[in-house]
Amino acid sequence: MKAATIRMVDAWLGIPACAVLTAWRRLFGSRRPAGPVKRILFFKLLEQGATVLAYPSLRAAIDRVGAENVFFIVLAENQPILDLLGIIRPENVITIPKGGAVATFVALWRALWRVRRERIDSIVDFEFFARSSAVFAYLAGARRRVGYHRFQGGGPWRGDLMTHRLVYSPHVHSLRAMRVMVEALWMDPDRLPTLDLDQFAFDESLPLLAPAAADVAAVRDTIARATGGIQPPRLVLLNANTSDRDLVPLRRWDPERYAALARRLLATHDDVFIAFTGAPSEAAEVEPLVRELAHPRCFSMAGKTTMRQLLVLYSLAEVMVTNDSGPAHFAAVTGVDVVTLFGPETPTLWAPLGPRSHVIWLALPCSPCLSAYNNRLSIDCRENVCMKGIGVERVFDTVRGILAARAPAPAGN
Repeated sequence: MKAATIRMVDAWLGIPACAVLTAWRRLFGSRRPAGPVKRILFFKLLEQGATVLAYPSLRAAIDRVGAENVFFIVLAENQPILDLLGIIRPENVITIPKGGAVATFVALWRALWRVRRERIDSIVDFEFFARSSAVFAYLAGARRRVGYHRFQGGGPWRGDLMTHRLVYSPHVHSLRAMRVMVEALWMDPDRLPTLDLDQFAFDESLPLLAPAAADVAAVRDTIARATGGIQPPRLVLLNANTSDRDLVPLRRWDPERYAALARRLLATHDDVFIAFTGAPSEAAEVEPLVRELAHPRCFSMAGKTTMRQLLVLYSLAEVMVTNDSGPAHFAAVTGVDVVTLFGPETPTLWAPLGPRSHVIWLALPCSPCLSAYNNRLSIDCRENVCMKGIGVERVFDTVRGILAARAPAPAGN
């Protein structure tokens, strides 16, 4: 389902549903949860990158109630990264197949009944201000429902369906914000949204991928076919993210700038190979970029790997350049240095964490214009000057610095 369709359904069906259920809860329900936390469901349909950021929260929940009692609901297309994280048992992952509005509604209804059968008593809503997730949490019958509440007007209205109501902060990194939501499960809802927690004391570590030998061999074979049998001594990945024109087009860095960056790197680094990456749907737009460059050390890997193999590819590379998107977070579980280009959203909330993360952001007066408050829909922006203002030279200098820092020491030193 397209992002525009999701927003439309969430508004036209979500608002009346939240209103009716809120009236019902106030007449016949209670915000006071009963019983202990035993079985937890995390609700995060969209954004694979956010699934990576949720890892510390999932780990904390499992430490509290056990892996057999932690569930996750996600779109089927976003399940692979959850599987690769290896923290949620496969049988505890509830998937919503890709399809139109009707198919999604039917799948959510079936998921709702499964949640009831599993006797889930607690739901953590990671969808920020989506109304569908609030409705789902209430209809699922969970006694504890943690999520964001509008309070004095911050964010889209979605009724009063959460038992543990939190304030969304545009100043707290999303990884920490999700981690706080888990801690709120065990708190007295009457004290919320006040939280006496040291968010910087949380364990924010992510798992580091240990590629299987078979996966490494498969990726190296794919590279060899693209390079005429050569294994690159040093590899730089460029994620042109051509599909972002459909989801959040304001986040795009022009593909021609990726091509210009590739030219600079190939001209100045004799030992560097450039691979353009992307999903299968992006291959048709990536291939012309590679043909235009027409360089023996430049090739396309777009659509040529599985999700698992894509992470292996990241682990074989030294640097990846991408706009603010899922791959920046996927790479965080490998050893590659990631240069992430931010524009309409803020790295304060969404930057990959860790020593291998390098952020470029102009921080214009109008940026960030996309947030949870507006469902990441900037109505007034007609030109993403925040991304166009990021010059090729600045990105090149950043990549060159990383390559210099990662260069092996000369023999004999």
